[in-house]
Amino acid sequence: MAEKTPDNKVSPPERQYPDPARKLKQEPPTTGHSWDGIEEYDNPMPRWWLWTFYITIIWAVIYMIFYPAWPLVNRATSGILGYSSRGEVAAEIASFEARNQVWFTRLMETELEDISADAELQSFAVNAGGAVFRAHCSQCHGAGGAGVQAAGYPNLLNDEWLWGGTMEDIHLTVRYGIRNEDFADARWSQMPAFGQDGLLDAEEIDQVVHYVLQMSGQDHDATLAAAGAEVYEWNCASCHGDDGSGDTFQGAPALNTAIWLYGGDYDAIRHSVYYSRFGIMPGFAERLRDAEIRAVAAYVHQLGGGQ
Repeated sequence: MAEKTPDNKVSPPERQYPDPARKLKQEPPTTGHSWDGIEEYDNPMPRWWLWTFYITIIWAVIYMIFYPAWPLVNRATSGILGYSSRGEVAAEIASFEARNQVWFTRLMETELEDISADAELQSFAVNAGGAVFRAHCSQCHGAGGAGVQAAGYPNLLNDEWLWGGTMEDIHLTVRYGIRNEDFADARWSQMPAFGQDGLLDAEEIDQVVHYVLQMSGQDHDATLAAAGAEVYEWNCASCHGDDGSGDTFQGAPALNTAIWLYGGDYDAIRHSVYYSRFGIMPGFAERLRDAEIRAVAAYVHQLGGGQ
């Protein structure tokens, strides 16, 4: 409180100055590191961050107790709940299998030639067969069934079939395959290697190649083709037919069309005559259920070339 002076005047109060030590905020300790004279404060982590960190640790421990977590030699710890993602997928597959089994049973009970007469069954067979085809056949025949000529994989979209294009024929081919040693019922035929085995000389091979070019309507040497007619009759007609129309019973392709399994130009035909061709297709009797084989036969048959 201000004091009175002798003349009863009040003197102003003394100015109070704050303590400099109190005004300055106490600085936090440093980590002890220094870069160019700059030190790093050792500030405590925010509480919310620490609690979040602790919660994640607790959650991880709980997860390891209840769910598969630690990998072992040939499995992982199963956890209290015994959850398995593989088991979940297997259960889902089993559920779909159970729903499809009704249709597969119906497919098995229907004659192959009668499947297309049942619109619902045909739709199921085509969709199921398409899935089988994409998984097991598209690697060779292409996603759309057009095949790969250079490698000798047949085009399934046209109406030229080495072993027949009926539902029964396609089913048999898919089931047992072609020229494999796994099934006694596999389709089987073998073309002689006329040049490699010395059955024909170079001139005769040249003649018969020009004759085949003539049969298929391509550019050829007429003189050589005329001479090749006799070579063809003695060596080729028994399988490919007198007119080159082929023989599905033997898997001998037609030579009088523009459809070729290994190419139809001079070099490709000469290679076939000289070295022969021996394409192999696996049988699927041990890889697929018969219902799936019937379904893929229906799918292939409806692609456009089925007989």
